[in-house]
Amino acid sequence: MIVTRLMIVSRSSILSVTSSKNLSFYSKKRPLSTLNPSLRSQGKTNRLILGIFSSIRSSMSSSMSRVSSEKQVERILEAKNDDHGGVIVEMTSEPMDPGVFASLLRASLSHWRKEGKRGVWIKVPIDLVNLVEPAVMEGFYFHHAEPRYLMLVHWLPSSANTLPANATHRVLVVQEKNGRFRGSGVWKFPTGVVDEGEDICDAAVREVKEETGIDSKFLEILALRQSHKSFFGKSDLFFVCMMQALSFEIQPQESEIEAAQWMSYEEYTAQPFVQKHELLRYIADICRQKKEKGDEGYSGFSPVPTTTGFSDSKGCLYLNRYDLKIL
Repeated sequence: MIVTRLMIVSRSSILSVTSSKNLSFYSKKRPLSTLNPSLRSQGKTNRLILGIFSSIRSSMSSSMSRVSSEKQVERILEAKNDDHGGVIVEMTSEPMDPGVFASLLRASLSHWRKEGKRGVWIKVPIDLVNLVEPAVMEGFYFHHAEPRYLMLVHWLPSSANTLPANATHRVLVVQEKNGRFRGSGVWKFPTGVVDEGEDICDAAVREVKEETGIDSKFLEILALRQSHKSFFGKSDLFFVCMMQALSFEIQPQESEIEAAQWMSYEEYTAQPFVQKHELLRYIADICRQKKEKGDEGYSGFSPVPTTTGFSDSKGCLYLNRYDLKIL
């Protein structure tokens, strides 16, 4: 009998927004009707159109102004709800006038406040850098940046902001209520046990969610340790897994977790407990290599669904996708 456990390394250096919807607007108003194509001719017909326009210009002007104002207020940016009471807006690369964007953003913020939304995330591609200033003027601030986009965030409630300071090279850590680390002040990675019949990758996602409330995506196994006569005299496999954060607002598990937070990698490794233990130092070295050089510095093992000659059901083969050039 082998008892399989997990050590889960959760990082937030890459923000993945799951929404792939294009930017669009909502409006209950119909656009004004265009002129009948049959009237687009020369001579008297044109003079008639001009005459009609001249006679109703004043009334139409005020009416159109009112309709335009109403339409503008009702339009909001398309957003996807996250699991923590917030919304995520993913902008496309389609050009947009900063003034139009600012007006839409103000209407959207008003709408989201009425709905009781919390954090608002806007992913701005590099092609739309002209929209950053209007967003900052409405209270957004820089969360993190990647080569092709900038992530902006705004906390709407008057309560304390519980969003992470930034997502660059931070790790998710916890303090446990039970076990050997209880009351020690040690910040450690979330850990857990794989259920019978459960894949390692699924167990890692589940444990992170249960202990911290963070949604995550399994990326790869960075390392594993085998030991014997561990639990009840049985052998033990200990997996170090790298995860990609899909949300950032922490909700600690009341029954098991005393506290949880995003911590800089440097602060985590500087803990005396980490420096003292050889296993944790090795794990910290792996994380540093991964952080600094990516797959070129250190490549772990990612799951690939496979079948065998013994069964038609698929299992996971964990392999080095980078060197095999498997996407």
